[in-house]
Amino acid sequence: MRRHRNAMEQVNHALDYRPPYQWDAILAFLSARAIPGIESIESNTYGRAVALTGLDGKMRSGWIRVSHLSREHALNVEASASLQPVLPQVLARVRHLFDLDCDPVAVDEGLRVMNDLAPGLQVLGTRLPGCFDSFEMAVRAVLGQQITVSAARTLASRVVNQYGTPVQTGIAGLSHAFPAPERILSLDRDIESHLGPLGIIRTRARTILALARALAESEIDFGADAQPEQEIEKLLALPGIGPWTAQYIAMRAMAWPDAFLPTDYGVKKALTPRTPKQIVELANGWRPWRSYATINLWNSLH
Repeated sequence: MRRHRNAMEQVNHALDYRPPYQWDAILAFLSARAIPGIESIESNTYGRAVALTGLDGKMRSGWIRVSHLSREHALNVEASASLQPVLPQVLARVRHLFDLDCDPVAVDEGLRVMNDLAPGLQVLGTRLPGCFDSFEMAVRAVLGQQITVSAARTLASRVVNQYGTPVQTGIAGLSHAFPAPERILSLDRDIESHLGPLGIIRTRARTILALARALAESEIDFGADAQPEQEIEKLLALPGIGPWTAQYIAMRAMAWPDAFLPTDYGVKKALTPRTPKQIVELANGWRPWRSYATINLWNSLH
């Protein structure tokens, strides 16, 4: 990691990765799911409004921009000076979001067999999109149940506009951070009376409340030391969370490389005409990289 300050007191950090890195693919994935107000993708750069509580208990807010330094095999993270006290947290979250600790050669060796299904299905350097905020990602997963990516993005943007944390960035399109679990728990009256008018059905509103409570009370752990299989079992015990949602959360919030969604619409479409049972049997040959295999299958549809 290398860093320097520019004349505007905006700190730049270069976060290294092991090449190759399919930057355009991960940026396209994130762009399709970007929540207005929180994220923006322009000029081949990822931007985000940030609000984080530091070790001193104080909240800091500002913005980040992430771009690709292909010749240096690194991503450049430009952050507003206001985020200096929480920069270690910011950079750790960027590493997670962009899967910078991946060994692409190991993944390729494990998934090269996918090219027997279709030439070029496994692409060396494909990364697993993670997340910057685990609660945000869990809520996205719930909102995405049985609806399109675009529809889920619309619902998420309504939640942000209503309950997100305002952030002064001076950058068009970056105005809020996703609400913390505590913000959702602080709402008076029934949760459906708050989220229902936003178009979120009652069962999903209650699931979001249950997730907020579980995270706020540390009943569920999405941290780096978490055991994904154990956390999946905890997720499945919450109301309104089934295997698809739990696996998706494990894939992106916990960066679990071996999550798999055999009933996912995109997975089934990419592997038609196989049955879910046949898909599961096929995917067993992709362990322990089934999350990356899933990204390959989704990418093949575009």
